[in-house]
Amino acid sequence: MVFTFTAQKRTEKNADVARAAGQLPGILYGQGVEPISLVADRVKFQKLYDQAGESSLIDFTVEGGKEPVKVLIQDIQYDPVKQKPIHFDLRQIRMDKEMDVAIQINFLGEPPAVKGLGGTLNKSVEELHVRCLPKDLIGSIEVDLSVLATFDDAIHIKDIKLPDGLKVMDKLDTVIAKVMPPLTEDQMKAMEESGPKSIEEVEVEKKGKVEEEGEASAGEAG
Repeated sequence: MVFTFTAQKRTEKNADVARAAGQLPGILYGQGVEPISLVADRVKFQKLYDQAGESSLIDFTVEGGKEPVKVLIQDIQYDPVKQKPIHFDLRQIRMDKEMDVAIQINFLGEPPAVKGLGGTLNKSVEELHVRCLPKDLIGSIEVDLSVLATFDDAIHIKDIKLPDGLKVMDKLDTVIAKVMPPLTEDQMKAMEESGPKSIEEVEVEKKGKVEEEGEASAGEAG
């Protein structure tokens, strides 16, 4: 899918003036590119971001300009109270240079260990950091959760099949998804007594108690 967007050059130095007029201020920059202050329609930009995200190339044109340039949405600043965008950054991309970018992971399906065994899905990674030429960039990565049939199964970064041209920059043995078993009565009681804890913390405590009991039994036997 080809994404296109147009914005105007911003002549007013004070970005608050543009915001007061209902517009969204921004900036275009890149390697060897003179930064350009911009102003755009807030609604149109939000629609663009919802569709393109931060890992899809966009054909961007400054109003009145000649040829579009390839850009990525590099950053968005939000109002801390209203959670509405108040500024955007566009990064111009050179098509002949490799780039580092974070690609969103889309998880598909329901793990059998959740549906059949009552476990809880734990997704520890939401995006993948890759290096590639702009022509090889993809908008998202799909990961099939149906392989998580038991509590011993896990999906690692190394298990993800990527198109040619994409080099993963993250550690390959990182777990991105795993199903945790239901909590036992002892684990539930421990969480109630000590306050909210993660499942991983409870598992570590349980393992420690088992090891202590094992050492005590060995000492009595000796």
